[in-house]
Amino acid sequence: MSTTAVRRATATDAVRHRLDWRRYVIYIGFVVVFAFFAVLLRDEGFLSPNNLLNIFRQTATITVIAVGMTFVIACAQIDLSVGSVAGLASVCAAMAIAQHGVVVGVLAGLLVGAVIGALNGALVSLLGIPSFLVTLGMLGVAAGLAQWITASAPQPILDDTFNLVFGGGDVGPVPGLLVWSLLFVAAGSIVLRRTRFGRQVLATGGNRTAARFTGVSTRRITFTVMLLSGLVASVAGMLYAGRLESGRFQWGAGDELSAIAAVILGGTSLFGGAGSVVGTLTGALLIGLINNGLILAGLDSSQQQVVRGVIIILAVALARKK
Repeated sequence: MSTTAVRRATATDAVRHRLDWRRYVIYIGFVVVFAFFAVLLRDEGFLSPNNLLNIFRQTATITVIAVGMTFVIACAQIDLSVGSVAGLASVCAAMAIAQHGVVVGVLAGLLVGAVIGALNGALVSLLGIPSFLVTLGMLGVAAGLAQWITASAPQPILDDTFNLVFGGGDVGPVPGLLVWSLLFVAAGSIVLRRTRFGRQVLATGGNRTAARFTGVSTRRITFTVMLLSGLVASVAGMLYAGRLESGRFQWGAGDELSAIAAVILGGTSLFGGAGSVVGTLTGALLIGLINNGLILAGLDSSQQQVVRGVIIILAVALARKK
């Protein structure tokens, strides 16, 4: 084949890659679903400013968790413990605030995420246990521990500063939860796309053996992403606690499924090696949009769970292997 023909073939492949509809399916889907509910529920207040802000509030904690999950899945791992970590962090923060004040409470919440994330990372990276099994077991440990130490009772948070900062307050007309989620999305996007660590995460997920031969410490990268996922989940738990002014073991239950769906819908490859934090934000908003629309349409929570399950199946079906 001549040099000219090779160049033409390369250019054609590049154009096809840019025009691949699968790259933009999440954005197309978001517009279609939004337009559908806007027409169907126009008399139910779907387009009212308050309802649109509620969608952002309801998806903020999922978005925060999903940012950490983006790094985990891009590294070809999975973390099923994030929802339970959020619940445990919320009750530990609430109990510490009641006894020692807001600073110790925040540190206690972060410590929960750091310890569980480090345990997950060590078991996966050092012992080679599959992350699915490790985090599945940790899901039960964290959920049971949160219920045990509280005797299943809610832990009220009476500190106005904590409640104001962690989700209960607003920054002008903007909900505080929205500010938190945008900060995490911005930071996550920069780290994943603009830093050496982000490139190493993608390299590890794309081809672990090749990454190791190029000098990447794949064990360290795997440990770090699991640690970050635990820390981010603990922040999400404190956002639950601040918004609802209490710590409960139920906070975050099931959020791991929504976060995984948001990440995969947003363009992060289920097989690792590719990821988009901005896409993850869109995926989380799409799930929140669907939940909100189903509620306004009069469907109950069990039907919403069915829809979320269908979303995950579709996300896996549409995922491209990199």
